[in-house]
Amino acid sequence: MATQANPPRPLVAGNWKMNGLAKPGLGEAKRLLALIARHKAARRKLAVDVAICPAASLLGVLRPALKGSAVALGGQDCGTAASGAFTGDIAAGMLKEAGAKYVIVGHSERRHGAKHGHAETDAVVKAKAEQAHAVGLVAIVCVGETLAERDADRTLDVVASQLDGSLPAAADAANTVVAYEPVWAIGSGRTPTLEEIGAVHAAMRRRLGARGRGMRLLYGGSVKGSNAAEILRVPDVNGALVGGASLTAADFWPIVLGATGGSV
Repeated sequence: MATQANPPRPLVAGNWKMNGLAKPGLGEAKRLLALIARHKAARRKLAVDVAICPAASLLGVLRPALKGSAVALGGQDCGTAASGAFTGDIAAGMLKEAGAKYVIVGHSERRHGAKHGHAETDAVVKAKAEQAHAVGLVAIVCVGETLAERDADRTLDVVASQLDGSLPAAADAANTVVAYEPVWAIGSGRTPTLEEIGAVHAAMRRRLGARGRGMRLLYGGSVKGSNAAEILRVPDVNGALVGGASLTAADFWPIVLGATGGSV
């Protein structure tokens, strides 16, 4: 596939979800740092941004280990308000205070309520992204269609509607990343074809227009070391949002390298 002209620097972000207790989580973070150090010692440039988004309780555990490194921290969600009587929520400012640079909003596990009971709307996702922007976090805004929507040939319409409804007016390349995650591919081992991924990413780029210039568009959904390199070569795919394969350094590292075309 053709290479983009002047594509933005890729981002590979690991979403640990409700996994990674303190002891294994810290150990895997340190192993990832060791792999990066080995890469740098070989005088190779790591031309990719890397982030880990653990459970909020682990931000303080991982922050000292990652301080000054090439790996940033992110939150998995934030509330729609800066503070107040919102039991169980975490404010964007709290994530920032805990050391986060990024926060994921609108993940399919938050948007779709059948399994997890959240059923977040585009308006809720937009409010969360606005909170992230207000405190200086980069919002990773997730969009993507269900299997029923794909089978009905509604993928591009669904994604366009989610972009329109979920992105704040002030969203730009500096404060926002968009992650396309087809709901049916997350954790299933199934992925769209490269052509299907490319079509959605190209449509998102067109939909974003001028404000999307330089904005990173990630792909997520059963990304692993064996398929990352080819997915990340698709035009307008500027990185990956990785689930299960981000839980161990051994699985995550090949995806990071896939974004650079490098190897150890």
